[in-house]
Amino acid sequence: MVMASDAEAGYKKKRRAFHAKPRVEMQQDAQDAGGHTLQSGVASWYGPGFHGRRTASGERFNTNELTAAHRYLPFGTRVKVVNQATGRSVVVRINDRGPFHGGRVIDLSRASAAAIGLGGTGRVQIVAL
Repeated sequence: MVMASDAEAGYKKKRRAFHAKPRVEMQQDAQDAGGHTLQSGVASWYGPGFHGRRTASGERFNTNELTAAHRYLPFGTRVKVVNQATGRSVVVRINDRGPFHGGRVIDLSRASAAAIGLGGTGRVQIVAL
């Protein structure tokens, strides 16, 4: 019985840690006129299996639009995502919740990822507009 309660406590601890909001770093972005870096971290893209399904905001997901999924930014928020490896950037609209893979800060649609040269995952900065 002791082992079962220990296992349950470990599960609850992991669950709380996964759903916690990532720490937001507020710092001035020298390349953006007046924008602030909201977050830096790893981005990924999603699309083929979700195309046509409803997003958390209620609209249909279109992998060819410049949209993204973020854990807590309000739906409709527009942010600039800068690929730190290439320096390329794209403005996306938040329309879904995610990413649900630990350690990632944003999930981009296929079109958004292609616009900044993101093949799978990569380090990005999310800048407020």
